[in-house]
Amino acid sequence: MIVEYIRYQIPQSRSDEFEAAYSRASESLRESPNCLGFELARCHENSDHYVLRIDWDSLDGHLKGFRGSDVFRAFLAEVGPYVEHIEEMRHYTPTAVGGPGGGQPRPPSLHDWAGGAEAFERLFTRFYETVLDDDLLAPLFARMDAGHPHHVALWLGEVFGGPALYTAHRGGYENMLAHHLDRAITEQQRRRWVSLLVDAADEVGLPDDPEFRAAFMGYLEWGTRIAVQNSQPGATPMPHAPVPRWGWGVAPPWQQNQPAEPPAIV
Repeated sequence: MIVEYIRYQIPQSRSDEFEAAYSRASESLRESPNCLGFELARCHENSDHYVLRIDWDSLDGHLKGFRGSDVFRAFLAEVGPYVEHIEEMRHYTPTAVGGPGGGQPRPPSLHDWAGGAEAFERLFTRFYETVLDDDLLAPLFARMDAGHPHHVALWLGEVFGGPALYTAHRGGYENMLAHHLDRAITEQQRRRWVSLLVDAADEVGLPDDPEFRAAFMGYLEWGTRIAVQNSQPGATPMPHAPVPRWGWGVAPPWQQNQPAEPPAIV
């Protein structure tokens, strides 16, 4: 995802027409498959200042996808008269810093509820022991590095709301994606992977309350199905993306034929 900020200074005499124009232009943003969300805010201290935030699926999604579409022409027809009042128009990449403030009730992350990093280390240590003894999955992991279980524990820990250690030390999404390209993972292998990981979760004592297991299974199903798609010969998955952050029953936005996040089979 990429975030675009456009800062305007609009004369007070034109503020009503400016907001009305953006209200009409917003229909073009809603129609664009590249736009993930937007918000126009007016400064409280200096009411002639506005900030427009638009979340795009990617930089190319904005500059080539949206700007090359018919909806952009409709958008520009509405907001074009205010281009001369733009003070800044830039793209920003979100960082790993973020979260709810103290004024909002904050449930524990899935990472913390599971038992933290040590719980994921136990899980994947046991899981890969079973994988190497499984006739269906063993060929996929025949050349597995000895540190692989630890690396996957870092991945799932980050996905489930823990420290961004996989991004910092293992290359983030791009590295994970590289492990799956052209592997031709089958549906039977995907199902076996999920089944063995669930068995391992039971064996090592991960929480078995319905809420945690629903979120846990939701990620496994979501991630492994994307992994199967990305692993097929000729697949063209999104090359760059942040590591997904999974919550209690919350999945990232779905995009047809373009998985937004990396796979979970590793």
